[in-house]
Amino acid sequence: MSLLDQARTVRERAWVPYSRFKVGAAILAESGAVYVGCNVENVAYPQGTCAEAGAIAAMVAGGDTRIREVVVVADSSTPTPPCGGCRQKLREFAGPEVTVTMATLDGARLTMTMDQLLPGAFGADHMDRA
Repeated sequence: MSLLDQARTVRERAWVPYSRFKVGAAILAESGAVYVGCNVENVAYPQGTCAEAGAIAAMVAGGDTRIREVVVVADSSTPTPPCGGCRQKLREFAGPEVTVTMATLDGARLTMTMDQLLPGAFGADHMDRA
């Protein structure tokens, strides 16, 4: 099953009783393993979890820490990019060249690198004197 198919499948499991905006994410780790996540809302906004954050947590729990590729799927008229917080979370585990494909249920796709999604990212190299 492709990363896109896995993101679409997990999207259906999203817990979104408030926004009704389901998002699914699939991450291909450097090891070749795939990790998925869906958004999980909470009545006490902003206590929910984004799909990308869920997939990252599953990846780390699975023993992987490097991302090779990301796919995010949402039911919108145009491809929906990760929020700012998730861009930073993805960048923690993905190099600037890693691609993030954003897709809609209608088939529209947009692929960008992490560097394009988060130019000038704050990274571990900024902590070299800490």
